[in-house]
Amino acid sequence: MTQTEKAKKGLLSPVLKKVARIEGVAPEKLADLVGRGLVVIPYNPHHAPDRPSGIGRGLRTKVNVNLGTSRDFPLLADELRKVRISLQYGADALMDLSTGGDLKKIRKAILARTPIPLGTVPIYQAAVLAIERRESIVDMTEDDLFEAVDSQAREGVDFMTVHSGLTLKAIERLKKQGRVADVVSRGGAFLVAWMLHNGKENPFYARFDRLLEIAHRHDVTLSLGDGLRPGSVLDATDRPQIEELLTLGELVKRSREAGVQVMVEGPGHVPLDQVEMNMRLEKRVCDGAPFYVLGPLVTDIAPGYDHIVAAIGGAVAAAAGADFLCYVTPAEHLGLPSDDDVREGLVASKIAAHAADIVKGVPGALERDLELTRARKRLDWKTQQRLAIDPVKFAAVRKRRRTRSKACSMCGDFCAMRIVSEFLGSGEKPDGECG
Repeated sequence: MTQTEKAKKGLLSPVLKKVARIEGVAPEKLADLVGRGLVVIPYNPHHAPDRPSGIGRGLRTKVNVNLGTSRDFPLLADELRKVRISLQYGADALMDLSTGGDLKKIRKAILARTPIPLGTVPIYQAAVLAIERRESIVDMTEDDLFEAVDSQAREGVDFMTVHSGLTLKAIERLKKQGRVADVVSRGGAFLVAWMLHNGKENPFYARFDRLLEIAHRHDVTLSLGDGLRPGSVLDATDRPQIEELLTLGELVKRSREAGVQVMVEGPGHVPLDQVEMNMRLEKRVCDGAPFYVLGPLVTDIAPGYDHIVAAIGGAVAAAAGADFLCYVTPAEHLGLPSDDDVREGLVASKIAAHAADIVKGVPGALERDLELTRARKRLDWKTQQRLAIDPVKFAAVRKRRRTRSKACSMCGDFCAMRIVSEFLGSGEKPDGECG
């Protein structure tokens, strides 16, 4: 039985109990949410991650890290180093988006080193193999696509992005609409090219039952991809995007009826004033299914700083109901991310997720802020470093800007916390041993 089917029967699986402990919720309550499809626990028994993640209503906002090789940089060692960095800085899930080198070897190595859920986009493997076998992506066969899904499920992939809502009808909407950025989803672009070249419906839509059968057999969580997500704020919330979303809502229902865990992916580039509306629209159309968003990015003009742009959008999105943030690095739109790009992108996204969790009243979120603020008032630098989202950078800045004062080198003896505590008798005194 899948996690969904067990939860519907009131069976509390070991992984569900573990997630309940991590989240601080009653297992029975979590089982109810999983059974109703409002929470997913990506957990393929062939992988069995030691640190499973629950994604959805009432739980902490999760953050995903994308990594993977390209044809220009097919270096497994680089990606394994990024795996270590992602784990060090608290990623909740990883996605292997490799398109260069030995894809199966790379995926197997990442799976072996990943104690958290791992996702993929199977069409990447199908496209790469189609080029090797037939010299063209548009010469992929339906069997190529489902072979990629099945093989990755058997290897242990916990969740998969499949662009099942990208239909011929949606492409017609795209043709009529006219967009600034057309299609920016790589998997979506592969499918658009294949569908137009072959004059056939998207196999992931036309043969959705086949997809459900594979996902059910291996308890793989389906992440219904947004192949027509806007790639510019000027294209946000247009007819093609909404057409695809309406189809995804129908596929969510079919997935739940089949006992398959499912979540929905969303935009993309969205102006700040449309972010909350997009979150509410997905929840309405997709009956509360967990929402996984890329960013969203709220402006197009910040290459090199898109991790900040995405954090702005991500905080608003998560506060409005998004459950799962896909990080964006400073290298977005520029190139394959470096180690530092991965760290900065992940930290920025975790800040956005935590800011939203405070608003959503997630258990434990505000308590961490309270504890750090009390340590700041005591000038207790060790505790502040322990609680900081990036303790390494905390220590580096402190070392780079040393001071003889118990306070930081910005204020020194003029530290507001110290003055108020000392002269007004306000709360705890600064700790003289913490400087």
